[in-house]
Amino acid sequence: MDRRSFLKKSSVISAAALAGRSVLAAPEATKFPKGKAEHVIFLWLGGGMAQIDTFDPKRRGNSKASPKIAGSEYDTIDTVVPGVKFCEHLHRTAKLADRLTVMRTINHHLIDEHAFGTNFVHTGRAISGSITYPSLGSIIGHVAGPVNPNVPAYMLIGYPNVSRGPGFLGAKSGFVYLVDTESGPAGFSRPEDVTPDRVARRRHLLEPLTTRVPQDSVIAQYRAAQAEAMRLAGPDFMQHFRLDDESSELRNSYGGEFGQRCLLARRLVQAGVRFIEVSHNLNFINGTGWDTHNEGQQNQHLLIKELDIALSALITDLEQQGILDKTLIALGTEFGRPASYDGRGGRGHQGTCFSLLLAGGGLNHQGAYGVTDELSKKIVENPVSVPDYHATIHAALGIDPSQELYAGSRPVPITDGGQPVKKLFS
Repeated sequence: MDRRSFLKKSSVISAAALAGRSVLAAPEATKFPKGKAEHVIFLWLGGGMAQIDTFDPKRRGNSKASPKIAGSEYDTIDTVVPGVKFCEHLHRTAKLADRLTVMRTINHHLIDEHAFGTNFVHTGRAISGSITYPSLGSIIGHVAGPVNPNVPAYMLIGYPNVSRGPGFLGAKSGFVYLVDTESGPAGFSRPEDVTPDRVARRRHLLEPLTTRVPQDSVIAQYRAAQAEAMRLAGPDFMQHFRLDDESSELRNSYGGEFGQRCLLARRLVQAGVRFIEVSHNLNFINGTGWDTHNEGQQNQHLLIKELDIALSALITDLEQQGILDKTLIALGTEFGRPASYDGRGGRGHQGTCFSLLLAGGGLNHQGAYGVTDELSKKIVENPVSVPDYHATIHAALGIDPSQELYAGSRPVPITDGGQPVKKLFS
C-alpha cells in the first residue's frame, strides 16, 4: 500500500470512529430460520450407534460368513415416507417417520475415540486445552432459561461428565441430574426429621459465609447453584418424578428402564424444564452397549428394539398430549459404524458419515435428509456437520446460532459456524 492509499483509508476509519461506528465492525448477523419449539428432549446413545443397522440401512451383509460380507446386519422395511427405509427392528418408529427426520450425512473428522466424539456431539467443538466449551443443554438453558421458573432449565437423566456440563458458562448453567427415575434427583428430598424451621435456621447460619464471597468469583457461581438447589428442594419439584401417577397402560407402552426415562422426560417438559438429556442403555443389556465391537454386534437387536419402543411411545405420547410441535426430540451418538466387520463379527468406529435424528418440534420433517453411498461410508448429497446439527436445534427454538457468548472477555459464537438445515423450516 502506498502513502496516499494509506492516508485515504486512515481518514475513512477516523471519520467512522467520530460518527460512533467502525468500518471494522463485524457485519450484521445473517438471517436464520426461526422455529417455535420450546423444549428439547435429547436422547443419548452412548457408544456409537451403527447407522447402517438402524436408520440408514443398505444391502444385507453377513457377520458370520467366511469371509464376512460387508452390509447391514438386518433386513430393511418401508416407512410411511415413500423411499425412506429403516431397519426391520424399528417397525414402530417407521410408522411415525413423517414426524421425524433422520440426518444421514452427519460427519466429523476427529480421532474416532469415544471421549472425543462424545464431547464433540455435545458441545459442537473439539476439546481444547485453553477453554472448556459448554454443552448444548447448558447453552440452551443459559440463553432461554426454564419455561417455568419453578424448575431447572436443564436436567440430565444419566451419568454426569464434563462434556454435558456448562464449561465457561459456569455452574449456574449446569444441570440437575438423576440416575434412578423412581427416587428423582438425590438430595432434593428433605429427611422427614428436617422441618422447614430447621431448614430456615441452616440457611441463616450459612448466610454470613456466603455474603463474603466476591460477586465475580468462581465460588460465587457455586453459591448461585446452591441457592437454586435449595429453592427446588421439596415436594413441589419432586412431584414431577412420580411415574406412578401415570396409567399402567401408558407406562407399559414405553417399555423398560429407558422408556420410563423417556416418560419422565415428557413429564419434565410439561413441568417447564427447557432441556432434558436421557441416556440410553445404562445397564448394557447387550453386554457392550452401542459400542458393538466383537460379540456385542450379535445382540445389538436388543438395543434397537428397546429404542424403537421408547422413541415411538415418546413421539405418540407427546402428540396425544398436544405438545409434540413445541417439543423437539433429538437423538445423539458420538459416531457411526462401518459396513465391514472386524475379525469377531463386530464393527469399528466411523465419524466421517453417520446418522442423528430430529423429531417433532414443529419442523417440516422429511423422513430422511442427505444421501450416502451403497454402504453408508461416504456422503453423496447434503452433508451436515455437527455444528449444523446444533444450529438446526437452536433455530428450532428461535435461538440465533451465531449469537455470541462470553468466556471472560472472549466472544464465542454459540455454534462453530453452524448453519441450520433450511429445508426443515420451509
